[in-house]
Amino acid sequence: MRLYVYLLEGRDWAVKDSYVKLRLGKYKSKTRVLRKNENPFWNEEFVFRVHDLDDELVVSVYRYDDHEPGFFNVSAGELVGRVKIPVWSVATEENQNLPPTWFSVERPKSVKSNDKDCGTSSPDAHASAAPSRKTLDGKPLMKALAGRLEKLLNKKEQTSRADNSSELCTSSDYEDSLEESPSNSSFEELIELVQSRNYNIEMPENLQSGVLLDQTCVVSPEDLNMALFAPNSELGRNLAELQGTTDFQEEPWKWKLDGISCLRRVVSYTKAATKLVKAVKATEEQTYLKAGRNEFAVLVNVSTPDVPYGSTFKIELLYKIMPGVGLSSGEESARLVVSWAINFSQNTMMKGMIESGARQGLKESFEQFSSLLSQRFKVIRASDTLDKDQVLATLETEHQSDSELAIPYFRNFTMVSTVIILLYVLVHIFLCEPSKPQGLEFHGLELPDSFGELITCGILVIQLERVYNMISHFVEARLRKGNDHGVKAQGDGWILTAALIEGVNLASSNQTEIPDPYVVFTCNGKTRTSSVKLQTRDPQWNEILEFDAVEDPPSVLDVEVFDFEGPFDQASSLGHAEINFLKHTAAELADLWVPLEGKLAQSSQSKLHLRIFLDNNNGVETIRDYLANLEKEVGKKLNLRSPHRNSNFQKIFGLPPEEFLISDFSCSLKRKMPLQGRLFLSARIVGFYANLFGHKTRFFFLWEDIEDIQVLPPSLWTVGSPSLVIILHKGRGLDSRHGAKILDEEGRLHFYFYAFVSFNVASRTIMALWRTRTLEPDQKAQIAEEQLDDDGKPCLLEDTGSYLVVEDVKMTKVYTMELPMNLKSLMKMFDGGELEHRVMSKSGCLNYVTTTWEPVSSDVQERRVCYKFSRRISIFGGEVTCTQQKSPLPNDGGWVVTEIMTLHDVPFSDHFRVQFRYQIEKSSFTHNSCKADVYIGVMWLKNTKFEPRITRNVVGKFSHRLEEILQLVEREVLLTSQ
Repeated sequence: MRLYVYLLEGRDWAVKDSYVKLRLGKYKSKTRVLRKNENPFWNEEFVFRVHDLDDELVVSVYRYDDHEPGFFNVSAGELVGRVKIPVWSVATEENQNLPPTWFSVERPKSVKSNDKDCGTSSPDAHASAAPSRKTLDGKPLMKALAGRLEKLLNKKEQTSRADNSSELCTSSDYEDSLEESPSNSSFEELIELVQSRNYNIEMPENLQSGVLLDQTCVVSPEDLNMALFAPNSELGRNLAELQGTTDFQEEPWKWKLDGISCLRRVVSYTKAATKLVKAVKATEEQTYLKAGRNEFAVLVNVSTPDVPYGSTFKIELLYKIMPGVGLSSGEESARLVVSWAINFSQNTMMKGMIESGARQGLKESFEQFSSLLSQRFKVIRASDTLDKDQVLATLETEHQSDSELAIPYFRNFTMVSTVIILLYVLVHIFLCEPSKPQGLEFHGLELPDSFGELITCGILVIQLERVYNMISHFVEARLRKGNDHGVKAQGDGWILTAALIEGVNLASSNQTEIPDPYVVFTCNGKTRTSSVKLQTRDPQWNEILEFDAVEDPPSVLDVEVFDFEGPFDQASSLGHAEINFLKHTAAELADLWVPLEGKLAQSSQSKLHLRIFLDNNNGVETIRDYLANLEKEVGKKLNLRSPHRNSNFQKIFGLPPEEFLISDFSCSLKRKMPLQGRLFLSARIVGFYANLFGHKTRFFFLWEDIEDIQVLPPSLWTVGSPSLVIILHKGRGLDSRHGAKILDEEGRLHFYFYAFVSFNVASRTIMALWRTRTLEPDQKAQIAEEQLDDDGKPCLLEDTGSYLVVEDVKMTKVYTMELPMNLKSLMKMFDGGELEHRVMSKSGCLNYVTTTWEPVSSDVQERRVCYKFSRRISIFGGEVTCTQQKSPLPNDGGWVVTEIMTLHDVPFSDHFRVQFRYQIEKSSFTHNSCKADVYIGVMWLKNTKFEPRITRNVVGKFSHRLEEILQLVEREVLLTSQ
């Protein structure tokens, strides 16, 4: 049974230099000394072992005096006062937590001063008042309480625990109890203590020198942690025997309070002799960085001072234990990742040789460790976890039936109370006999006869309304489907599949409301949108979204969670994340928890659960086609590199196996001092690598990170060679900033490369790859080809029918404007000419294309319009197809243009159409001017709960947009006339 004490602060101290001692039974500890402060603030944490609830926690306050004479005087001080807190008073509190409390310090009789206060606090207190929290274990607590009750009932004499002031001044009080975990604490109890303190700490990143072991076993993470780090573990002894290690000694795990509280132990052993190095003594300091539920992280510092140059470096090993992928058998799996780094405390010319030798030794050691681990636990192969069809098939079977979801949803007080009241009223109606009409009643109309009946009817109506809203809300959530869910990818090449499983702890932009979240995935300029989940912070999607095939592998997947407000509103972002495929292995992507960024998301610790698969369905032909298209830009033959060359390239930069090398060039990197190395170009990255006397420099950044590439003429510092300057976007490529020459005022990194063997070939290749990745000419060419007819003129694919005048739509007049131009000038806005394209482009329409007007009847003409909204207009950037009809007004008084707009790639776009009517006629007030009236209506094809919200959003957005368009027309016509 343990007692946690959080000492926060003191108030109105009678002394300026003070410290506090705490004692419970035989365990003692003390705080640091605070000087020149009458209101000291410690914020320190202490842990004590409790054997008897009759014990008292004694908190003693001392005045620090470093000038007091005495040969043996070590931090001597005068007792100011003390506080005694019985442990049983904490145990009797709710949840065994003492509420926030200030304690008055009791003065010894020899000290004359006014009472002062001291406070203790838990870290979760957010007030200046100081609470105290002390937590006890469950079963030991019940036993202790039972023992105390037995003592009280049997009226046994209790042992006095009074202490006098002299007992608090003994030399034992000056011991610095940095190890507050007693030797009889079990390993499981210590792990629980770590979990309670650093549960919210994120898993640390792998160490920079690389990964030594990445293995998944059929075992729970807790059991694997016990097998690796429990005292006297069988796996550790077997590994020592296998490697010939002798003099193996383990110190017990101890809770350290020096600086940062952590769980730590020291292991020492003698390593077996090798052909080059004699047997040497090694010491490992193992520290738990994280222990929470199914995740553990242990940092191991290894020192071998007896090896050559052993005093100049230390080896760091990071063991990470995480949950593995889900198995179809239902068994748990754990993934063990071990990474390493070497830290040099002194500079030495043998640095490269030391690092190479350490890598080789660790590689051999962990090969033996992996073999031993596979003998103890069943190892899951990567092929077993990366079976896309199997994983997605299990995902599809995870959907719950409507009845399974309805039972917990409707099992609440509102539903139960409504059913009871309704049954009660119905039974009452059947039991009552018909009554004669009274007051204003007549046959067929029954009114309440008392205020009680009126109140009962009101309550029943309110309850029925709540039940109706719950039922409609549930039906909407079950029937809602995402725009892109289940749509299969088209084409040959790299296909990206993202399975959206669930979200947890999603924030809300409005604290009083529960969000309606949906997720937007963006990759290579294409977006996929999930369905909208109604009123939930922990949505369950289980949706599969696929991106059409592309020739080059994608680099980054952008994920953003929104709170649905309307298709054209600037939806509130609930968090975002960027998934870099080059920084994750295929196994990690197959089961990935993504923490969301943003103020709301980070405050709520929001996460998304994804399963991502990147496949090439065309094999090596995709790479050949990509290189063939690239040759046209470069003007040089590009060949596939050998598997060995590709493998070395991937190892240098730690890239996934699908990354293929296109070309590499010898060059120099300009920093403070020139650095000779090689520049590597692949489909997704630009990388630089240099090895100068064992000092390695490597970095890479994505093609999408590049904002501009400039060519500088030869200069003296480039030894007469032209330079290539690569400028990154603001905030991009920060991992490679150690290779940049400058960071400009706008926050952009500049990289300078020069001394190429063939500058023209290198620059053409780099420029071609950059244009291929960022400008996407293949997509633009494809769109252009689709929009050309046989005569080479722009055309549109015929729509599946006209939506014009399908039904009567309620039109709202949203804008009226008198324009100082004639009717013919304004109608140029609808003739497909230069004015129309210029105005629509300025108003945020991309790829604007129109067909010619064609007669439908004697007085009616029709045409089609297609374009895409920019992100400024709609967060979704969806495509728009319109059908327009125009007909003249009587007596040539003007025109009526009717337009039906169909939106694509926005939520609920299949539920409605937007209808416009432009009535343009000659002005009756001013000569050579005209008047334009604009009407808007929303035609609903399907019912939805969001109908009022979407209608309000669409009308408001387009009202402002049409006003902007007419003002642009007026400005352009006037400028043209001038």
